[in-house]
Amino acid sequence: MTTVCFFCGSSMGGSDAFRSAALAIAEAAVERGLRVVYGGGRTGLMGVVADAAIARGGTVVGVIPRLLVARELAHPSLSELHVTESMTERKRLMEELSDAFIALPGGFGTLEEISEVLSWAQIGLHAKPCGFLNTEGYYDSLLAFYDRALRSGFLRPESRSLAIVESDPKRLLARVVGSAPGALDPLDAGRSE
Repeated sequence: MTTVCFFCGSSMGGSDAFRSAALAIAEAAVERGLRVVYGGGRTGLMGVVADAAIARGGTVVGVIPRLLVARELAHPSLSELHVTESMTERKRLMEELSDAFIALPGGFGTLEEISEVLSWAQIGLHAKPCGFLNTEGYYDSLLAFYDRALRSGFLRPESRSLAIVESDPKRLLARVVGSAPGALDPLDAGRSE
């Protein structure tokens, strides 16, 4: 089963559009038969992703460091919950468990998580697709920075292209799953070319 890791905030953010997008992408993931990995919390957009996937009968795996179990209120209804001893261990396990990564809106933690897997992809530690759900242009400034880094010679074009960006949850999920190495989109299974 193809597994998609969602990086997202433990807060809801300031727009209902963030919640709606998180709900839509989690539901779409389950409809495609994908397993969901995420940060293990029950609050904010993390909770929305988990609750939506669970409500649709999906397999949801949480990974949370012990120091955040109480603060982020570890979700009680997951298929699996892995409690790690550090943030570094959390990120490493999420990477190991996943075939692709998608960043929803979030703060420092979300940015750190997606940046690390992009960096790992850039240097060849993995070949897993990395996407951004750019709800209401949330990531426009970050993407402009990537473009500046490209123009300034700090990113090569092939590195810049590692960031898959869409504002539509279903379109992003389709692109990311379609890019996963060796992954067959369950919706395409049985179709002939």
